[in-house]
Parts: sequence; structure tokens; C-alpha cells
Amino acid sequence: MPIYEYEIEGGCKACGPTFTLRRPASAPDLTKCPACKKPVKKIISGFSTPTHLKPLSIVDAKKAGFTVLKRVGKGEYERQ
Repeated sequence: MPIYEYEIEGGCKACGPTFTLRRPASAPDLTKCPACKKPVKKIISGFSTPTHLKPLSIVDAKKAGFTVLKRVGKGEYERQ
């Protein structure tokens, strides 16, 4: 479930200027704060990605169930 960040228009003493919620992607957008009912807008926030990825080898791809193809000519491939 993604985490969404919202900003309360004008701020709120009880809720603060922003809050985060875990919501399903299929849920409708929030228009009001669930606690204080003030209008809110969604903030585009950063996200985390892996900092270093191991290249996928042919052996790893086969173990994962992928079909590995090798190009033998123009528009022609064969299984490895």
C-alpha cells in the first residue's frame, strides 16, 4: 500500500502542516483532513530506490523462470 503525503491548507494546530497516510492506490483522493476536516492537497514526495543493483546473468534469469534468447541473425533468435 503506498504512502501519500498531504498538506493542510492554512495549517492546523492539532494536525500540523502536513500528514501522511497509507492508502490503497484505488482509493479516491482526499479533499479534507480526516481529523480536522480542513481542505488538503496531495504533495509529490520523494521515494526510495535501490542504490546498487546486481546485473542479471543468464543463469540467474533461467533460475527465475525467464526464457533467454540469443540473436542469431536479423530478426532471428534461438533459445539459450
